[in-house]
Amino acid sequence: MSKTVVGLDIGSESIRAIEVSGVGSSRPTVLRYHEVVLPDGAVKSGEVAETNTVADALRQLWSAGKFRSKKVILGVGSSKVLVRDLTLPKLEPRELQLSIASHVQDMLPVPVADALLDFYPTSESGTPTGPVVTGLLVAAVKESVLANVKAVQRAGLVPVAVDLIPFALTRLHKGTGNLAFVDVGSRTTNVIVTSNGVPQFVRIIATGGHDLTSALSTRLQISMPEAELLKRTVGLDFTVTHPDQAMTVQIIREVTTDLLNSLRNTLAFYANTRQNEPYSGVVLTGGGSTLRGFAAALGEITRIQVSVIDPFSQVTLASQAQQPTVDRQAMNVALGLAMGSAA
Repeated sequence: MSKTVVGLDIGSESIRAIEVSGVGSSRPTVLRYHEVVLPDGAVKSGEVAETNTVADALRQLWSAGKFRSKKVILGVGSSKVLVRDLTLPKLEPRELQLSIASHVQDMLPVPVADALLDFYPTSESGTPTGPVVTGLLVAAVKESVLANVKAVQRAGLVPVAVDLIPFALTRLHKGTGNLAFVDVGSRTTNVIVTSNGVPQFVRIIATGGHDLTSALSTRLQISMPEAELLKRTVGLDFTVTHPDQAMTVQIIREVTTDLLNSLRNTLAFYANTRQNEPYSGVVLTGGGSTLRGFAAALGEITRIQVSVIDPFSQVTLASQAQQPTVDRQAMNVALGLAMGSAA
């Protein structure tokens, strides 16, 4: 692998990339980062739908961002990715990998032959029938992943690894104990519970900040850019009394309440099934974390302390990497992917 690596996040609305050096050191350096907006429909539900359009956008991204490395770590994480608990007999690593398919067909929405499977071990234990390994099954629809890889290759880039986005997000915070990470993206929200940095539980919720923007645009009959600005201006400030904003407040309340309830239920499910492994805090990341009042509302509904972190807090930012027009919270996935190249 080259001395620098690029984490690449292909989203439904934009593509983001970040180039990092010194990955694996105590404090890596971000050399450059950039994003470009995608045309509507080019990527749907995390899957590239228009290969040539996305490839053209990637070339534009590399040119505008002045990226030097063409080797990329590509992220996957959408409704077509399943992450579930799995316990397998303890075997040699290669034999363990080969045995996964025979254990998981009933868990998958597609035939095993149409899925890419991986297993992330988290612990070992003994049973009356012999030692077992417990971990997380990661299953992705093969066609979806390969569509993204094809677009990257057509742009002249080299995908050296494909990583699960929820795993990437946990690399942005060096916390100890059990922590719940909540990442609110544009189309999806990721929930990951870690124990001393090791993922123990993952859920991908098919709801994100775009849902709120779209609801405001449709119901108020305004453009998407106007709705996005309105969302960021008002946020969860339910004390607004101006009559012109009453409907805005009502829409924001409805949509965010649905997401907050989903997050509460997801975290409650984890707590009920892992009563001996309670989490002590919630780490909030992603573009949606910047919505005014959301962190406080999440803390209130979960009754757990919520911290919003700067995804760049664990890295050094090179002088030429300053991008004042780019939302750094939205770069969290790309950064986490790049940080994973040392694994």
